[in-house]
Amino acid sequence: MADNQHTLNSPISFTGRGLHTGMPSHMTVLPAPENTGIIFRRTDIEGQPEIPASADYVTDTSRGTTIEKGNAKVCTIEHIMSALWSLGVDNAIIEIDAPETPIMDGSAKDFAETIKVTGLAKQNAARQYYEVREPIEFNYPDKGSSIVIYPDSKFSVSVHVDYNSRVVNNQYATFSEEDDFANEIAPCRTFVFMHELEPLLAANLIKGGDLDNAIVVAENEVSEEEVARLAKVFNKADIKITNGYVNNLQLRFINEIARHKLLDILGDLALLGMRIKGRVMATRPGHFVNTETAKALRKNIKRDANRPMFVYDPTAEPIYDINRIRHTLPHRPPFLLVDRIFHIDETSVAGIKNVTMNEPFFVGHFPEEPVMPGVLIVEAMAQCGGILALNGIPDPENYSTYFMKIDNVRFKNKVVPGDTLQFELKLAEPIRRGIVVMDAKAYVAGKLVTEASLMAQVAKNKA
Repeated sequence: MADNQHTLNSPISFTGRGLHTGMPSHMTVLPAPENTGIIFRRTDIEGQPEIPASADYVTDTSRGTTIEKGNAKVCTIEHIMSALWSLGVDNAIIEIDAPETPIMDGSAKDFAETIKVTGLAKQNAARQYYEVREPIEFNYPDKGSSIVIYPDSKFSVSVHVDYNSRVVNNQYATFSEEDDFANEIAPCRTFVFMHELEPLLAANLIKGGDLDNAIVVAENEVSEEEVARLAKVFNKADIKITNGYVNNLQLRFINEIARHKLLDILGDLALLGMRIKGRVMATRPGHFVNTETAKALRKNIKRDANRPMFVYDPTAEPIYDINRIRHTLPHRPPFLLVDRIFHIDETSVAGIKNVTMNEPFFVGHFPEEPVMPGVLIVEAMAQCGGILALNGIPDPENYSTYFMKIDNVRFKNKVVPGDTLQFELKLAEPIRRGIVVMDAKAYVAGKLVTEASLMAQVAKNKA
């Protein structure tokens, strides 16, 4: 079965102050219909403008991730995005009455715990994935950062940080989709080095920061005067520095710094808008690096949208040869329009049609300018999809698939004798009660020639 989208069972709410603005912030996360994605809605602005949680709308990454559209923006979205996406929420509307999400305790702990308690509702639509097919490398030498993504059937992230610090040593953290995000990653708090505080304060930031929602690392010896000034800034009378941490803070994990960076990259990569099948290796990641990577991947998605997903090797043994196709489908020449199937799994199929001058339709379409009729390209795609629909049935020869609807048909290029048509079809939603909905594409030499959305009914033959 396809991997379905999910939303929340019911609304969840959070109240606190923004880390940088210091403003009170009330945020409610609402369930949303399938294919909505994650959307922020500013309820305090006239018209309640919305901002999709997409890398396309990132405008600032100085000390958090900010998205902006028109006159509306929301800052520091990475923690709530990390919790929603990592715990399986695909669709949600986040209503917020301030320009920044509440920082809570500096982690995603409260978000994750509430999502777990509320639970998820399964939806009909299938999830969309960006499948990494070859290693992709992003280097940012000026920041000492890099992100490399390798092909994999699942999603995982590994983070390595090294700040050349006597307090924070080399740290590593990893997360894969089977891991316990809520307990192992979500509780890890944001952090700051003491030498960064002055520039942040000068930039009118961290107005909502205090020693209860951030790890403050004291890299060097701190004078009594500096401690007194820090106490005044954070309105704390009993500030102490022990083992390099302000107020003898107890780390929740020995590698909490790296785990928080992992929390951040999970939230930032969620701005891709679809889940990743790939293994991410990140060295010293940050919000700029993370979101630039998400932007580049979004460009890849748009570029690859018109490219085949599967590589056809004519020398490889087909999964379905013409005899097995004849056993599965009721069609016969001259109306059998699929020659072989070279890929099939639970949700997708890919097949081949070799177009020759011997096709009977070329006699009249057209005698001096032979072109394969568009309706037959659609029919050929449907036959390929029929093999996917019948693949799990033990006696497919006793069933047929019948068109119910054809939508969004587009013909990009003509198909002529000598072409090899490559069909790729993917379930748009799980098969229910014999109803099959598929997204279909046909390519010639790697170029998209036809696409359509197809709906069919699988029915048992009467005879």
